Amino acid sequence: MSSVLRPPAVRVEALTGGVPADVLAFVEADPIVNAVVSARLRAAGSLDARRLGGTLLTVRDATGAIAGGALAGGNLMPIGGGPEQWRALGRHLAGRRRPCSSIIGRVAAVEGLWDELAGSWDAPRAVRAAQPLLVLDSVAGLPAGDPRVRSVRPDELERYLPAAAAMFTEELGISPYRQAGPADYRRRVESLINAGHAYAVFDEGGDVVFKADFGVVSRHTCQLQGVWVRPELRGRGIGSAALVTVLRRALQLAPTASLYVNDYNRAARRTYDRLGMRQIATLSTVLF
Repeated sequence: MSSVLRPPAVRVEALTGGVPADVLAFVEADPIVNAVVSARLRAAGSLDARRLGGTLLTVRDATGAIAGGALAGGNLMPIGGGPEQWRALGRHLAGRRRPCSSIIGRVAAVEGLWDELAGSWDAPRAVRAAQPLLVLDSVAGLPAGDPRVRSVRPDELERYLPAAAAMFTEELGISPYRQAGPADYRRRVESLINAGHAYAVFDEGGDVVFKADFGVVSRHTCQLQGVWVRPELRGRGIGSAALVTVLRRALQLAPTASLYVNDYNRAARRTYDRLGMRQIATLSTVLF
């Protein structure tokens, strides 16, 4: 009788080869939360860790069905699952060198993973416990945008980089040059510009007034990141008007526009509320 009541065994697998249909379906069952993983899987076309930017781990139950997973790379991103799967993933990763600079996902998943990892990984430098994930699916009702917003040209990289680095430092509490290295961070920003995914307003002197990037564009959403207004110009409505233009562009590329914001950033949250963005989930981030 005790064997009947015993919870089913789970096993963690590091996947290689092609992308199985059940894996893609599992990821895209939560398409906005898993937008980064979804976009990478479709772009890479395989589970090669170098192309995917990490190792895709799955947790299968006793029947062989996928019950949870995670992409373990520069960021550790849990995918679906519940307490049993998060414990299994945590135990799998606990004895290994920390591969990531952050853990990010739904609140319960991040907490479940961190409960297992806290004993063997170094202490985080910050925890963003509640980050509302917001979505917009229509331009109807949006006010007029800022016509000065445009995609950043490749020859404007040197002007855009300081603003991108300032936003990163302000948001994450550490210089991107310290975390990724100057050359790596430069390449990352350059790739956004070359893809047409970096947007800005420049002043008459050529300096950045406003910036925002498309961190990922999937079949389901265009996810914004790095929204920033030069500090001395804040509170004038510049960011709100510019963001409208960026959101309109995002909705030309995907059915929804999305972003997540720290719950304590009340000014930003008021702006997103006024623009009609609605919350569909709450994320959490552990930063190392």
